[in-house]
Amino acid sequence: MTDLRAAAETAVEQCLGLEADESCVIVTDDERQPIGDALYDVASEITDATILRYPPGDQHGEEPPSPVAAAMLDADVFLAPTTKSLSHTRARGAANDAGARGATLPGITADVFTTGLDADYETIRQHCEDVLAQVEGADELRVTTPAGTDITFGPGDREWRDDTGIVHEPGDFSNLPAGEVFVSPENANGTYVVDGTMMPHGKLDADEQLRFEVEDGFVTDISDTQVREQVEAASEQVGRDAYNLAELGIGTNVAVTELVGSVLLDEKAAGTVHIAIGDDAGIGGDTDAPLHLDGIIREPTVFADGEEVELPSP
Repeated sequence: MTDLRAAAETAVEQCLGLEADESCVIVTDDERQPIGDALYDVASEITDATILRYPPGDQHGEEPPSPVAAAMLDADVFLAPTTKSLSHTRARGAANDAGARGATLPGITADVFTTGLDADYETIRQHCEDVLAQVEGADELRVTTPAGTDITFGPGDREWRDDTGIVHEPGDFSNLPAGEVFVSPENANGTYVVDGTMMPHGKLDADEQLRFEVEDGFVTDISDTQVREQVEAASEQVGRDAYNLAELGIGTNVAVTELVGSVLLDEKAAGTVHIAIGDDAGIGGDTDAPLHLDGIIREPTVFADGEEVELPSP
């Protein structure tokens, strides 16, 4: 609990900047309660905090119970260490739109919490700004890797965003641990090969690769049976939108020196790229789907309108 305490202090005090006159709600579930309790303990020493706990959801992006959504909407600050991600839910978006600032910690574990929050978030913010300056305004992004990735993205009118971990202004939002620059592209074509981390597998073995074919902004072929079954199940609810190519993200957290099998942490690792399938309505797109599946890609080279992007390295 001592280790959790230090990480909780970084989250509440440095990242969220919680003040004594602000309301704060901690949203957690039965499997992440120790982390929720650590955050609550720190927050309650600053202000009159509230903690809500509910059973873990079935799928990332699933909406939380209505009392949880209402509490987030009414708070000045929220923190959500949960088994399944609330990042891409309407509840999270509505809370931010109403002026709450907050952070989600989807799939967080004690190890990831203590490792990922042991970082200088002002440095991470600078790396985000450096990458953002290179990719903003580009008409085309291309990503290649030695494993066989060769895919192009057209951001169109979609806004590039950064996840710095510094959440001090009304409506601000971040994942924690943080550190990425990302966009929900309007179009994408090509092949990407996940050779880092992807659920439900976790960290892939050295000889393990998941291959995805993309055409006109939709995934048309998935080599892996388990990932394919997740997307097929979602498609029974929303049809083709489940196959939406939802996100291109670039990791900027130089404190993450190796992949550990947690999507939350690994997608932030400097020197990696991640590509996601499914929902993008919470990150600047227009597709509402009941899943958001990130795949982390090692050793990428990124080009913005033909110019190589200088990526931060751990």
